[in-house]
Amino acid sequence: MTRRILVLTAGFGDGHNAAARAVAQAWDEREGEGAAVIADPLADAYPATNAVLRRAYLAAINRLPGAWRALYGWMDRSKLLPQLLGRAPGDARVLRALLERHQPLAVVSTFPGHNFTLRHLERAGVPVPPRFTVVTDSISLNSLWWTGESTAWFVPNEDSAAVLRAAGVPDERVEVTGFPVPPVFARLGSTLAPPALGAGGRPRILVMIHSGRRGAERTARLLLRETGWDLTFAVGRDDRLRARLTALAAHRTGVTLLGWTREIPQLLLTHHVVISKAGGATTQEALAAGCPMVVSQVVPGQEEGNYELLRRHGIGALAETPEAVVSVLREAFAREGAVLTRWRTAVAGLRRPHAAREIVDRVEARLRGEAAGAAVVR
Repeated sequence: MTRRILVLTAGFGDGHNAAARAVAQAWDEREGEGAAVIADPLADAYPATNAVLRRAYLAAINRLPGAWRALYGWMDRSKLLPQLLGRAPGDARVLRALLERHQPLAVVSTFPGHNFTLRHLERAGVPVPPRFTVVTDSISLNSLWWTGESTAWFVPNEDSAAVLRAAGVPDERVEVTGFPVPPVFARLGSTLAPPALGAGGRPRILVMIHSGRRGAERTARLLLRETGWDLTFAVGRDDRLRARLTALAAHRTGVTLLGWTREIPQLLLTHHVVISKAGGATTQEALAAGCPMVVSQVVPGQEEGNYELLRRHGIGALAETPEAVVSVLREAFAREGAVLTRWRTAVAGLRRPHAAREIVDRVEARLRGEAAGAAVVR
């Protein structure tokens, strides 16, 4: 009989989906293909509404950061919101059907809102297996992460664990595992690395352009003037931006332009530094690869903690204008890369490429512990 788990995600930010995929892959490697079922109950229950909300979310974080900061703060402080979450009939219907169809041993959620729906179903008499929460943010954690019930919380770093403990979550239910990243980070981490600087080794810079494209073209123009650097631009599905950058780089060697790609782990492992917004998945994947970040944008709320994690540990820098990006990079590569060396030494302390496997190991251990406890009671 297949030992299934249900992995819940949501489409609000890349971190939730990236973490869900990594956990599911780690469980499948343990139990067999298809043993982990990934689901987004909100998208399944309300596809049209969910799509509108996702677009509104992206518009808010990129164009109305002040409004998003206010909303994020209200969600963090609200006493009413936790009472309302989980009561949407469509969401509850979809999640109940998933539980009945797959009979999972456990539910692992990478989005905090699902814990409220599970609690609502359980109180309504629906059998709910042990549920676990994978926290995809760092430090600036919204209270929704711990207000919903959970057997255990898996957090990306000790800094974030301290936030949960301070909020009253019992220490024995907070586990520092790292952020779950694809197994390729662990598999290739010991064999791929950027070239040594000096003696012909040129700085290699990865530029990741996400939904927030503020200053992207201006940054590219300035970077392309630095003829001693090798540049890789990953622009996702923005074909028009890719075409403009291709024209800009037409007479420049050492430039690679990529659209959507599955090779982000390999790129992070083989570049000296990445320029990106401080998204949850990007920040944690850069850490798993040992690649320092120059943060070009910080979304108020959840991403502030991601940058704060880098700042506390002396990894990379904040550069919110194109001119600042170039200035920071010049300093990093000066004096035979002395600053870059400090960054890469510091990042090693947060590098946890095996986090997904560790999470499923700990889920398994807690399930065995609960089974042993139930046997003793009987």
